[in-house]
Amino acid sequence: MIETSDENTRLTPVTVLGLGPMGRALASAFLEARHPVTVWNRTPGRAGDLLDRGAATAGSVQDAVAAGQVIIACLIDYDAVRATLEPAQARWGNRCLVNLTSGEPAQARQMSRWASSRGIDYLDGAILTPTPAMGTPSAAVLFSGGRDAYEAVRETMAAMGGTAVHLGDDPGQASAYEVALLDIFATSVNGVAHAFALASAEGIEPERFAAFATGIGGLLPEVIKRFAQQIQSGRYPGDRSTIASAASGITHIINTASGHGIDVGMLSAARGVIDRAVAEGYGPEGLARLTTVLHTAGRP
Repeated sequence: MIETSDENTRLTPVTVLGLGPMGRALASAFLEARHPVTVWNRTPGRAGDLLDRGAATAGSVQDAVAAGQVIIACLIDYDAVRATLEPAQARWGNRCLVNLTSGEPAQARQMSRWASSRGIDYLDGAILTPTPAMGTPSAAVLFSGGRDAYEAVRETMAAMGGTAVHLGDDPGQASAYEVALLDIFATSVNGVAHAFALASAEGIEPERFAAFATGIGGLLPEVIKRFAQQIQSGRYPGDRSTIASAASGITHIINTASGHGIDVGMLSAARGVIDRAVAEGYGPEGLARLTTVLHTAGRP
């Protein structure tokens, strides 16, 4: 294991590649946990107060890798990680690359193969919390990749705070969870924005509407748990609501919004899936059934 907690020995040196808001938050958390921290960023001058607090800055990627035992990449995307590391020709002996860059599962698996071909121990990760939570009990981070690589850095990564979960050997699992969770967030935020546009067009004041809209949001945790149970069992009872009733409801939304000139592209796409489900005979079933219809959408 890389980490050591002996009082007479330094904690594991950590290098952070990338000093965007999350990169700076990561470096700060490791400094707070008393790790020696080296930072590197393509554009100089992004370290903020990290240097005053004890972080060292590296003049090159080679120097940055040489300074740490756990090398954390937190860049804009996987292409940036490759572009940063490929020309560097750094020596990776007894070091682990922990990639906390947001991306796609296929990119994570490809990055793992790239690292393996160069003899680099690799771990992929997804940060599920905003920058202020980093280093606090509310932080949540998912890791995926080889168990040995995870165990080697587990104590070091504890400096990030909160909950850390290793999802298994498949390096794409952390990204898979992240994109699926972002799917909820992205579609929900779009739904909220669309609802406010529709309410405003009907003369409803935003603050008065918000008082009722938050109640709708409060229904989601129970819906998510119920969907999970039904998908797991393969049974989609329509005792709470049905796809047929959803078809009627979404039509009313589309007609009202269209009457005000509000874009209904997102809603029309959703109705297309509902219409397909009804056409396939699923109208009396519960809304969780739509997940199976989505899997077949677009197939001949």
